Amino acid sequence: MIQEVAQIEYNTERPKLIIPEYGRHIQKMVEQAIATEDKDERNKIAKSIIAVMGNLNPHLRDVPDFQPMLWDQLFIISDFKLDVDSPFPIPSREELMERPEPLKYPQNFPKYRFYGNNIKRMIDVANSWEEGDKKEGLILTIANHMKKCFLNWNKDTVEDEVIFGHLFELSDGKINLKNSDEDLSDASNLLKNKKRFNTNSSSGKKNYKSSNNNRNRKRY
Repeated sequence: MIQEVAQIEYNTERPKLIIPEYGRHIQKMVEQAIATEDKDERNKIAKSIIAVMGNLNPHLRDVPDFQPMLWDQLFIISDFKLDVDSPFPIPSREELMERPEPLKYPQNFPKYRFYGNNIKRMIDVANSWEEGDKKEGLILTIANHMKKCFLNWNKDTVEDEVIFGHLFELSDGKINLKNSDEDLSDASNLLKNKKRFNTNSSSGKKNYKSSNNNRNRKRY
């Protein structure tokens, strides 16, 4: 019994999994492939391992770079020690370990931050369109969205002239609705999805006080 317990292999004593998603069996298969001396046999084992790895990710089979990704992961699991004929270029350790370039985030600081950057992009798109009903419809949509953004920031109210002034300023004077007869949507319609209705005692709550009094009343 003591001898059997001594032969138990614990995960803490095993080699660290390089790609844990594939499990320890795949890693042992890769180790067996590395230890195989005959190269033709190694190539057969490598193709078998790729087939098993593909079966573990059936939802990725239609991805164009699926097979190259599997071969890259095979070499990663082998710590780049596996000498086989790959149908794709074999990546180097430095190439795979290279850090990607940091993403470039917009660093502009707009004057009216509550509108967001997308409003400015929409205004630029509207300025690029030719005059017509389509452009006028887009401008009114932008103005209504600006009013909604303003009301999200300021819960009171806002006049349409204020929105028209901001739109004129953000468009560099190319969109002028100051003298327009157009009316934007009412604030109540723009914020109707934001309203929260609180239930009070008169509408939803039951009055248990009277029933408790009746229950505790003494009978004579």
